[in-house]
Amino acid sequence: MLKPVYIQEEQLVILDQRLLPQQEKWLHLKTVDEVFQAIRDMAVRGAPAIGIAAAVGMAIASKEVRPGEDFAKGMTRAGEKLISARPTAVNLEWAVKKMLDLAVTLSADMNPSERTERLFKEAQRIHDEDIRMNLAIGRFGGDLLPEGAIMTHCNAGSLATGGYGTALGMIRGARDAGKRIRVVACETRPYLQGARLTAWEMMQDGFDVTLITDNMSGHIMARGMIQAVVVGADRIAANGDTANKIGTYTHAVLARRHNIPFYVAAPWSTIDLGTPTGSDIVIEERNPNEVTFCGGTRIAPQGVKVFNPAFDVTPAQLITAIITDRGIFRPSIHGIDWTKAKH
Repeated sequence: MLKPVYIQEEQLVILDQRLLPQQEKWLHLKTVDEVFQAIRDMAVRGAPAIGIAAAVGMAIASKEVRPGEDFAKGMTRAGEKLISARPTAVNLEWAVKKMLDLAVTLSADMNPSERTERLFKEAQRIHDEDIRMNLAIGRFGGDLLPEGAIMTHCNAGSLATGGYGTALGMIRGARDAGKRIRVVACETRPYLQGARLTAWEMMQDGFDVTLITDNMSGHIMARGMIQAVVVGADRIAANGDTANKIGTYTHAVLARRHNIPFYVAAPWSTIDLGTPTGSDIVIEERNPNEVTFCGGTRIAPQGVKVFNPAFDVTPAQLITAIITDRGIFRPSIHGIDWTKAKH
């Protein structure tokens, strides 16, 4: 199982996803600043993966609290910095808060090395739990998916998680259940996570993969070439509205038009019951150069205005089911009862 993030000798080791598929390079991050930059610059990306990275970053932060500084305050400062790296993915904030909850219970008189060891163990526990949740999502979702061509947008696989994946975990789960599955990967402009990452990851895993541009999805749906759509999520509001990579909403509308099931796969930690609806989700806006350049080459005129939101929100009414590690939830006109999962 590919694990794009892991702990080694009190460092965070990540596979630099900016360089895939041309180069596989592992980065060894030793400071909170380095972890912050890796998350902000998308060397590590995907909501669960950046949550794990932030958890390890918080363990690293325990070694950086200044002598004489209140430990809880120093850790809070580091947590605020890490959360600011990317505001939309709720797993980042969730993981930081988990680590802070532990940090504030540790005695100021505790041996610093013992304190750091406790925090690294908690970060590892968060990593292990993420893989367990992904495997559960794969089992539930694998039973749900039909045979045939499954379309996905962005990358919600091993590269976006601690391992195995959420949306791609469902696809793996379907294959593990004996179903004949083909994968259709949307390129996912402007950062090309589908073209660079999903196509690479699925090919590494032996799947039959076809890459399409984002604006082809309606055409191939109309021709009956897609049996289901499955995507990941960066934040799911209490009513089921889901923020995911920009372009997801368009595919959901097209799937509804063509009576194709549209599934969202995410661990329980991605559900934000404190956010009532999708309109309350903060949408990250990224550097215009991601749109005006491709592969280091300028593709748009100098000085053109650019709007570059990283995510959009798919209303719950367009989602057939949300698959979590706790079971399957189906939105309705009455909302979602998160206490009643179907298995």
